[in-house]
Amino acid sequence: MNAGVFGELLGREKRRSQPAVSMPGVGREMSYQDFITTAYKSGNVLRYLGLNSDATLAVEPVFRPEPLLAFLGAAQLGARVTFDPEASARVRLVSVESESAFLDSAGRLAVFGGSPTATATTHWEQEVWSENPAFPPSEIDPGTTVLVDGDDHYSHRQLLWVAHQLLEELELTTGSRLAITTPLSRPETLGGLAAALEGAATAVFVPDLTQSVEIEAALVAEYDPAFDHPQVVAETLLETA
Repeated sequence: MNAGVFGELLGREKRRSQPAVSMPGVGREMSYQDFITTAYKSGNVLRYLGLNSDATLAVEPVFRPEPLLAFLGAAQLGARVTFDPEASARVRLVSVESESAFLDSAGRLAVFGGSPTATATTHWEQEVWSENPAFPPSEIDPGTTVLVDGDDHYSHRQLLWVAHQLLEELELTTGSRLAITTPLSRPETLGGLAAALEGAATAVFVPDLTQSVEIEAALVAEYDPAFDHPQVVAETLLETA
C-alpha cells in the first residue's frame, strides 16, 4: 500500500464507473468517478465554511455517503474529524432531521438529506453540487490526527496501517466487495474504507450481515463462524496497530 495520507487515495486516475461505496440500507451507490469528485467538492465546501488544519469537523454518524465524503474532505485539509455531533467543533454536519438540536451550537452548521429551516444553516448537497470539482494538492504529515474517537486520536498513518492489514488479510483486489459492519465513528471503519479505495474494491456499508448483499469479505465487530466468506474482526485488527 503506497498511500501515506487519505488524500492520496483520491487520485484522478482512479475515477471510473465501478462502485466505490454502496449503502443498501438507503439505496445509495456511488461510482469511483462520482465519489472522488464529490470528495474534492466536499473539501472545498468545508474550506469555505472555515475548516482548516487547526480545526475539527463534527459529523453525525449516519450510514449515508455524505458523512464519509465530509471525512475525506476534511482529511484533505489536514483537519480532525469526530463522529460525535455534540463535540466542540468549528464546523458541524448533521442530518436535516437533527438540525433543530444544533441551531444554538457554536461554529458553522450544515445539514444533509434535505433543505435546512434556518437561513444560517448550510444546505450541504446544494453547496457541494455547485463547488469546484477539483482540489488543490496539499502537504499533510502522515502523523497528523485525522480521527478523534472520544479520548483517542488516530493519525492518517495509523488508519492507513489498518487498511494495509485488511488488504493483505482479506486479499482485496479490483472489483472485490468488502462489507463493513462497524460504526462510522470507529477507526477500523475508516481503515476499511481506505482499504477498499486503495485496492480498487467496493466498500459495502451494512449494519450487520443479515442483509442480502453480494460480498467477498467482511470487516465485522464480532466473529461469526456461520459466515462463509473471509472476515476480519475489527477490535482484533486495531489492537495490533
